[in-house]
Amino acid sequence: MAIELKGVTKVVGIDTHIHATSIKLEEGRFNTLLGTTLSGKTTLLRLMAGLERPSKGEIWFKGRRVTGVPVQKRNVAMVYQQFINYPNFNVYDNIASPLKVVRMPAQEIALRVRKVAELLQIEPLLKRMPGELSGGQQQRTALARALVKESDLVLLDEPLANLDYKLREELREELPKLFRDSGATVVYATTEPAEALLLGGCTATLHQGRITQYGPTSSVYRMPRDLLSARVFSDPPINTAAVVKRDGRFHYSEAVSWEAKGKYASLADGAYTIGFRPHHLTLAPGSAASVRVAGKVVITEISGSESVIHMRVGGDTWVSLSHGIHPFRRGQGVELFVQTDRCFYFDQNERLVQ
Repeated sequence: MAIELKGVTKVVGIDTHIHATSIKLEEGRFNTLLGTTLSGKTTLLRLMAGLERPSKGEIWFKGRRVTGVPVQKRNVAMVYQQFINYPNFNVYDNIASPLKVVRMPAQEIALRVRKVAELLQIEPLLKRMPGELSGGQQQRTALARALVKESDLVLLDEPLANLDYKLREELREELPKLFRDSGATVVYATTEPAEALLLGGCTATLHQGRITQYGPTSSVYRMPRDLLSARVFSDPPINTAAVVKRDGRFHYSEAVSWEAKGKYASLADGAYTIGFRPHHLTLAPGSAASVRVAGKVVITEISGSESVIHMRVGGDTWVSLSHGIHPFRRGQGVELFVQTDRCFYFDQNERLVQ
């Protein structure tokens, strides 16, 4: 086991930034902290690094209690969204700085620096000063400095946010592979559900200083334990609706209902909440389980290949994400289809019905 938080809380003044949190991150795994801004991701990273001390609880690293041990005495590397480099060092010396501190032989330093510079596509920049670099190049330099250290624990706080699209996509694919071979435990903070899915490994969903779920990323996405976790792991936002089960059917309104099939057939009658992701609200039936709903367009967002439609259905506002360009007008009536076989069903406590 690489790092474990045991009942860790962080209180600043009258504000609780991290509620009691217990989590184990296994050695050699790529772990993602997924949550909106101010959900607690950066605070958790700083606690793991030793940059902050928990108000309560303990932090263990590789079987040793490190609560209160300063970051300088831990084999930890951290990269922030905002790049941090030494302005008086060139790129090579910035990357090499943690290796020089531990007096690594110059030949070994050169090999490591060249290797990581090649990975991050900054080999031609090694002789430049930080002031001569673009923001993306500076961030790559900061990331390289963390990678070259070969730390047991690597903490990445939205490190790709300031990079261009192409490089960001390449690094999303390369980073997990790189750390898989290193044996390091990686904790990567992001606000983007799509990024968590691309990185794989394990994901912890965060909301207002609480971890709502932790497990293999694909499992957390496909089987959120509650509505809150489903909301964290959906962008555009997950659609929800109140339904009632009676007479073997789920009823959304007088005009919209569908048969309760499979494991839901034996579900007790009563009130439930369904949740379905925007790509399961479609312009055409996705399956025999699709039901038609009618609404009015509130707003449309069109990219080069996708259309996002915000629509009002009864008292709910739903979002549809579909391929292609569909230029609906505001206020226009529209019919879409809910793929009910892809819905999540939550009980009155907003826990997933399984």
